[in-house]
Amino acid sequence: MTESAGTGSAPGAPAPDYIGDTSRWLERAVIGLNLCPFAKAVVTKGQVRMVLSEARDAASLLETLGVELLHLRDTPVEATDTTLIVHPHVLGDFLDYNDFLEHADALVGELELEGVLQVASFHPQYQFAGSAPDDIANFTNRSPWPTLHLLREDSVSRAVDAFPDPDAIVERNIRTLEDLGHAGWRKLFD
Repeated sequence: MTESAGTGSAPGAPAPDYIGDTSRWLERAVIGLNLCPFAKAVVTKGQVRMVLSEARDAASLLETLGVELLHLRDTPVEATDTTLIVHPHVLGDFLDYNDFLEHADALVGELELEGVLQVASFHPQYQFAGSAPDDIANFTNRSPWPTLHLLREDSVSRAVDAFPDPDAIVERNIRTLEDLGHAGWRKLFD
């Protein structure tokens, strides 16, 4: 697993497997550690769409996001419940990525998808406000590559109804990662 997003590889080195890295993270961390108790069902049913964006700037990524928002809107939930847009060549800096999320939310509004779809965020340098960069709690949202997660509001509502105390998930995840520690996190991907 890659700890930070890169834009290239050393000469002669194999090309990064962006989707493979993301799939392993989804399998070993998100599902394996049960960081999202709702992920296993959609993965098992084959309802997760993974898109590798070749965008090299924020404007191109925003275009990709628009296409994928409309695709998710127009696709039956049985075929695709959620989409992960992996974008390793743009917004490798977390602060730039975080600023981009305002544009992502604005696009959801422009496409009249508020209340229908939402964008969640994962990044290799993810850092919650007020936390230290190496705080293990940040790893609940750390993915191998910058990733935009498109979710259906109806699916989120059903999941929350099935798990009435979502704050308990956050607290449990932090405890899980504190017990695992940084070495344990790295071992998941060795």
